[in-house]
Amino acid sequence: MKYKVMTAEEAASLIQNGQRIAFSGFTPAGATKSVPKAIAAKAEKEHAAGRPFKIDVVTGASTGDSCDGVLARANAINFRAPYQSNADLRAGANSNPNSLNYADLHLSMVAQYMNYGFMGKFDWAIVEAADVSDDGEILLSTSVGIAPTGLRLAEKVIIELNEYHSKELRGFHDIYECENPPYRKPINILGAGDRIGTETVKIDPKKIVGIVMTNMADEVKPFKPTDPVTQKIGENVADFLAAELKCGRIPKEFLPIQSGVGNIANAVLGALGSNPEVPQFSMYSEVLQDSVVNLIEEGHIKYASATSLTVTPEKIQEIYSNPKFFREHIVLRPEEISNSPEVARRIGVISINTAIEVDLMGDVNSSHIMGKNLMNGIGGSGDFTRAAYISIYTCPSVAKSGAISAIVPLVSHCDHTEHSVDIVVTEQGVADLRCKSPMQRAEILIEKCAHPDYKDMLRSYLKSVPCGHTPQTLAKAFVMHEAFLAYKDMRKAAF
Repeated sequence: MKYKVMTAEEAASLIQNGQRIAFSGFTPAGATKSVPKAIAAKAEKEHAAGRPFKIDVVTGASTGDSCDGVLARANAINFRAPYQSNADLRAGANSNPNSLNYADLHLSMVAQYMNYGFMGKFDWAIVEAADVSDDGEILLSTSVGIAPTGLRLAEKVIIELNEYHSKELRGFHDIYECENPPYRKPINILGAGDRIGTETVKIDPKKIVGIVMTNMADEVKPFKPTDPVTQKIGENVADFLAAELKCGRIPKEFLPIQSGVGNIANAVLGALGSNPEVPQFSMYSEVLQDSVVNLIEEGHIKYASATSLTVTPEKIQEIYSNPKFFREHIVLRPEEISNSPEVARRIGVISINTAIEVDLMGDVNSSHIMGKNLMNGIGGSGDFTRAAYISIYTCPSVAKSGAISAIVPLVSHCDHTEHSVDIVVTEQGVADLRCKSPMQRAEILIEKCAHPDYKDMLRSYLKSVPCGHTPQTLAKAFVMHEAFLAYKDMRKAAF
C-alpha cells in the first residue's frame, strides 16, 4: 500500500478546532469507529488545557456510539446534521442554551446541500472502507450515505480500513451522484434492482492523507422481539395492503416497500412476509435490517435497495458466507439516490414510517416530544411521504402505560402535514384518510385508531370546536399535552 498507515491518534492530531468533517455511516453501519474516539480524546485534552476544540460533523444519518456518543460526551461537536439517535448527542441538542447546534434535515437533501455549497467547505472526509487501491479506488463497507460526496468535496481524506468487513462487498454498491442544476439528468432507475453506477468510489489518491487499520464490527444491536402491540400493528398494515391488492388499487405485481427502522418496522415486514395474500415484493428503502435478510432468504423479497445494511454482526457474517447469492438481491446506493423522491414517485413506493403522534387532521409529528425535545429527527420519512404511492404512518395508540395518547387534537410539532399522510395504523385499526375532508379525517381517526380510553375525550374536543373548515380551536388544542406536563397523564385533560 502506497498510503501512509497511521494510528487513530496520529490521524486525530491532524484535525483542528473549527474544521468541518464528513464522516461515513448511516446508522452504525459503515460508521467510523477509531478516529472519532481519538478526536474525542484530543478534545478533552484541549479543553483541560483551556483551549477551545469543537468540530462540525456531517454524516449520512445516525452513527454508532464510537462516533456520535464519544464526540458528544467530549463536548467536541459544534454543529451536527442531519439525523441522530444517540442519547448524549440528543441531550446536547436539547440543552438550554444548546451545547451543540443540531440541524434536522431531510436525508435526501444532505448531499445536495453539500454540493450546492450551503454547508460551506469540508476540510476532511473520514470514511470506513473494506478496501482501497493505490489509484484511489475505495470500496465502502456496509453503508454509503454521503460518503461519495464527502470524499469528492473534502480537501483531505482519512480512511479507516476495517478488516472485519469482507472484500466480497464488491458488487453490492451502486455509486451514482447527481450533477448540479442545470446539468442534472433523470435518475434512470425503473425498479429496485436496477444499477446505474459503479461498484466503488474513485478519488484523487493524493487527497488520502493516511490509512488507519481497524478490525471492528458495526455497533448494530438486535431490536426487541415483537410484542402483541407491534405484532397487531404489523398485521393491520399487511391486511390493509392485501385488501388494496385484492380490490385493484395496488397492481397485481405489487409495489416496492419503504420501511423505517425499529421494532414496528420489523413487525410490519414480518407480517408482510407471512401474509399469504401478499406476493413477493421488492424494497426501495434507506435501511435493511435483519428481518429483510431473512425475507430475502425465504423468497419473500426479490430485490432490496437501500443505503445501509444495518444488520447485526451475526447476520453480516451470514451475508459474507454467501456473497454471490446476496449480491443478486441487495444493492447499496448513496442516500440522495436511495431516498430520492423522484425515484420513489416513479416506481410507486409504498412508504411505511413511524409517528410519535398524529392529530385529528392527519398531521404527523415524528421527531419531537411535547413540541420541543428532539427524539431522533425526521430522517428519511419526509423524502418518501410526499412522493409515495401510498404513505402510511404507524404507532401504538398509547404510550407510558396509557398516560399519553398518540392521537391528539393538534400535534405539538409537525413534520408531515395532512396533505401528505394517507393511512394511519395503530394496534386499534386502520384509518384511511385519502380524499377525506378534515372533519371526516377526525372522525375516522378517533373511530379506528384512538385508544378506547381517549375516544370520548377526543369526541368532546370535536364538539367544542366552533364552526370552520378545520376542526380546531386554539384555546383547547393542547389541553391534553398540558395535562401530561402538569399531571403526567393526558387522561386528566378536560374539554
